[in-house]
Amino acid sequence: TGTKLLAETFPTRVERGAGRVPVERLAYLAEFATMQLDGLKHLILVDSKSPVSFFAYPGKASDLVPEGCTVHTLAGPAGDPLAALTALAEAVGAEAGSETIQPVSLPDLPTGDLSADAVCRTIGALLPEGAIVSDEGNTSGLFAAGHTAGSPAHDWMCLTGGAIGQGLPVALGAAVAAPDRKVIALQADGAAMYTLQSWWTMARENLDVVTVIFNNSSYAVLNMELNRVGATAGGPKAKEMLDIGSPNLDFVALARGMGVSATRATTAEEFNEQFAAAVAQRGPVVIEAVVPSIL
Repeated sequence: TGTKLLAETFPTRVERGAGRVPVERLAYLAEFATMQLDGLKHLILVDSKSPVSFFAYPGKASDLVPEGCTVHTLAGPAGDPLAALTALAEAVGAEAGSETIQPVSLPDLPTGDLSADAVCRTIGALLPEGAIVSDEGNTSGLFAAGHTAGSPAHDWMCLTGGAIGQGLPVALGAAVAAPDRKVIALQADGAAMYTLQSWWTMARENLDVVTVIFNNSSYAVLNMELNRVGATAGGPKAKEMLDIGSPNLDFVALARGMGVSATRATTAEEFNEQFAAAVAQRGPVVIEAVVPSIL
């Protein structure tokens, strides 16, 4: 029908990649989500809620439904979304095999300075088929979804809300639940410090998890939200609360101290080599990617 297919910002799990139906996630930032929804006349909900802004921002709308758009509920949380979608497909005369399929599309391996974008390009180029990604990259992980859209088929697991610290435990649980699949944890440095003990369990159980730590020495996502609510005039003590670079965290030493093999990458070439080696072996590995903040 030409209908735009969207998912909530942070769905529990998405099956995506080459050979699967691509589903565009609603953007985290309200301004971008508004652009995605602009011009819609009808919004059909299937086991999801009407879109609202992730936080309440002064002077900005919280309800993201465009003016003049009618919201319809095809299947609520207590309904049967598969049966509802099947009935809808029959009603519009959709033929089997007519769905849009994501083609294979791999980014080129980056070179030169290491950035969050370069890290995500490498992951997209080298992601193994059947991988499970636990995404808590936060600001540094913004590029990951785009660069992995055409990677071999994989599962993607997101945050369950606005809290941080779940990325490593979710990766751990995925490795226990699916021991025959490679698990990739995209992990922001500040969020990692909430549940770093997951590495000890990964080592103890020899779980097949590759953790990529985006080390930008900042709680960048919190800085971003402070700016967006207009709380930028804080004194040095307030700003110091979001700085995790004094003293600098040594994630290689922290991982090795819990029995996990770990390396550090400061260039794109180093990260390419280290990530390729990590996905080729079995067992827990940590790669500390030293990147600048994108904010």
